[in-house]
Amino acid sequence: MSEKERTIEEILERVKPYLTPQVYSELSKKLREAVEKYDLTPEVAEKIAWEVARRYHVAFVEPGEAVGTITAQSIGEPSTQMTLRVFHYAGVREYNITLGLPRLIEIVDARKKPETPITEIYLAEDVKRDIEKAMEIARRIECTYVENVTRETQISYETGTIRITLDPEMLDNKGVRVDQVVEALRRLEIGSVDVSGENPYEVVITLSDEYLDPARMEKLRTAILQIYLKGIKGIRKTIIQRRGDEYVIIAEGSNMEEIMRVPGVDWRRVYTNDIHEIARVLGIEAARAAIIKEIYNVLSDQGLDVDIRHIMLLADMMTWTGQIRQIGRMGIAGEKPSVLARATFETTVQKLVESAVTGEEDPLLGVTENIILGQLAPVGTGMVRVFMSLPTKRSEEE
Repeated sequence: MSEKERTIEEILERVKPYLTPQVYSELSKKLREAVEKYDLTPEVAEKIAWEVARRYHVAFVEPGEAVGTITAQSIGEPSTQMTLRVFHYAGVREYNITLGLPRLIEIVDARKKPETPITEIYLAEDVKRDIEKAMEIARRIECTYVENVTRETQISYETGTIRITLDPEMLDNKGVRVDQVVEALRRLEIGSVDVSGENPYEVVITLSDEYLDPARMEKLRTAILQIYLKGIKGIRKTIIQRRGDEYVIIAEGSNMEEIMRVPGVDWRRVYTNDIHEIARVLGIEAARAAIIKEIYNVLSDQGLDVDIRHIMLLADMMTWTGQIRQIGRMGIAGEKPSVLARATFETTVQKLVESAVTGEEDPLLGVTENIILGQLAPVGTGMVRVFMSLPTKRSEEE
């Protein structure tokens, strides 16, 4: 070990007692890299190490700090500054993604399905740089129905037939063969299905007698167009984007469980903006991480700088019970143990009546309920209770 390395080691040892193991480990790695890259002197390295320790301690939350109120203010106030540009295109015109305030509301309301579900599909090491393989996997994933490969449909009431003209270009693009369409139509069991002798891309369905009613034939046309051919249900469209040195499939829709089973997909890096699906497939901790990421991205896209700790606290509150709960009367605000705290949010009379009927008691442990009663709230110095023993009369005489 050189003299310089020994000095850096001594500096780190002096700072170590003031940092957690994780912060110390990160500082040790980064400081050594900086010393080597910029040829820092031991004096400068020591100043950097102590500055990191100082900033780390400044970042602490003081005991009794009203972190919930600060979080609400820190997220709520910038949210009112969001622009009305709530959609953007992810590389191509066909993809709308909900952004801005509508997306933020969607997350904190814990909506069961996002308005625009999007899945990012990263590919395995051996195929991620091959555009042909990426296109093949994208075709396998994209859900294809008969209407996606159909140019036109014609109904003949006199002959009782439905003619479906397939689009050769779309068949090729979706990776579907004519015989696959014929096989899918035969499974409906509504009559005989054959390929026209005049046009290899025209399928003729001769209906059975029970389906010859005109109204029923119109309904059949709609049902035929909605027949599933291939792909993963829930994935309406896929595009391929180049990111760095690899290709990534962006899918409109969400079905993580099925996508992760597709050969050639790196299942460890599949990501969707559907938080409930993440919770169902990967668990509540993954859902918490997704909430943090989604809210942070929404705020960052609008140029708003919010401390990530506020977002982490919000995600913790939404997920600590093991279920994703909304911030509202049907979730966190409506499940508070305090009667008065629940009543202040919404439906005041209803909450008070329900609590009176059930004989519920309020322990007055929170901030809101104590403020309502004009008592000292348990925040800041209000958390401190001072007890002192007064001298007895006997000790005074002594």
